[in-house]
Amino acid sequence: FDCYIETDTDKIFVEVKGVTLEENGHVRFPDAPTERGIKHIHGLIDAVQNGYKAAVFFVIQMEDVLSFSPNYSTHPQFGDALKQAQTAGVHILAYSCKVTPDTLEIDKPVPVIL
Repeated sequence: FDCYIETDTDKIFVEVKGVTLEENGHVRFPDAPTERGIKHIHGLIDAVQNGYKAAVFFVIQMEDVLSFSPNYSTHPQFGDALKQAQTAGVHILAYSCKVTPDTLEIDKPVPVIL
């Protein structure tokens, strides 16, 4: 997993994915099939089933986007795994970024459409 966070009360696993595929303001992930990505999502489901909290955090590397969705046309199994994860209690988050020539800064939440 990309990140493991332990607080005073919770242990949280977070998988972070960078998103760059955009069409008419709607962004999608993945841009190519990712069996490894599915494996990571199943790992998050297992973590939740074992009493942890878990999230997939999609970092959209652009501004002013309208929504995030799995890229069903490129890899429908990834989208199916993401739906299973949400049903299991994995949090699905997507945030856009403020972009300058020298920086990339997390900015705003983006609606997730599964």
